[in-house]
Amino acid sequence: MRYVPKPLCALAMVAMLAALGHAPVAGAQDAPPAPRAPVTPHIERLDPALDALVDVGQPIERVATGFVFTEGPMWVKDRLFFSDVRDDKMYAVTPSGKVELLNGESGGLAVHPPHVDVGSNGMAPSTGNASVVARMGARDIARMEAPGQLKPYITHYDGKRLNSPNDVVYAPDGALWFTDPPFGLGYLKDGAKAAQELPFAGVFRYADGKLTAPITDMPLPNGIGFSPDGKTLYVDNFGPEGYLRAYDLGADGKLSNMRVVISFPGRQGPDGLKIDMAGNIWMTGPGGIRIITPQGKVLGQIRLPETAANLAFAEDGHTLYITASTSIYRLHTRVAGELPRYAQH
Repeated sequence: MRYVPKPLCALAMVAMLAALGHAPVAGAQDAPPAPRAPVTPHIERLDPALDALVDVGQPIERVATGFVFTEGPMWVKDRLFFSDVRDDKMYAVTPSGKVELLNGESGGLAVHPPHVDVGSNGMAPSTGNASVVARMGARDIARMEAPGQLKPYITHYDGKRLNSPNDVVYAPDGALWFTDPPFGLGYLKDGAKAAQELPFAGVFRYADGKLTAPITDMPLPNGIGFSPDGKTLYVDNFGPEGYLRAYDLGADGKLSNMRVVISFPGRQGPDGLKIDMAGNIWMTGPGGIRIITPQGKVLGQIRLPETAANLAFAEDGHTLYITASTSIYRLHTRVAGELPRYAQH
């Protein structure tokens, strides 16, 4: 889920353009901007090692389209579940492209302004053939026992409401981790924006009925995942400085040896991420989906005509689904992706 800056006023826009060397030219106000060529979905090889992970020449399929802003993909048995965070809906789509609406108010608010970020977001399979769902509007982690049926599960930390949970993942030890940036902060029924109660945007861990906040110093924590051996936690920060962090993961969720794997210039940084079984990080962000080694080397990028927000390995781990703005895309990988701890086949 990304932060959308407020529109700049006219004077501020002119000043910014002038600073960048693009000040308006007198008498050219009516000249239309040069049209941008549409991007054809493709894979860019930046390092020969990419060939072991994916066939760069394969076509990238668009499975379904017509949504507002797709997020939170999760493979369940024979379908992909996903969220439309700005239309407040949860859907499922089959590999052939058949779409089913699962929940028409997936964010947990009956009334809210249109096209704001209050819908359900990240999802992960859980125990007992259930799933957990980050709900931006309700500001909680919900449990989904049946498709589309959501009940509050984790709602408060230290007596205060969560911000707007974004993405979720289970660690190898069975603990649930999730990011909680203030992107949506929900909207009340009268349309007023809800107040932030926590003094930080946290990365939380829930285990044995106890909620802790191992990370509290990231302004906008977003995507989250674990290395295949379970020894490394990855969390990215969307902004105002975008970066991907790695931590050594010890017993009972203890984190140490924080390091920055890769940084992003500009205000818009990374979003969702997943890990393959070779340990590489597949992370959405500016310019497409970067495929990054644990040492921070970018092996390649998946380019799409829409902004990719998140992704999920599916089926046997060699199918990658991507939620990108109005559409769902799919490609096949040579390397197997890391499937969720409680993957439902």
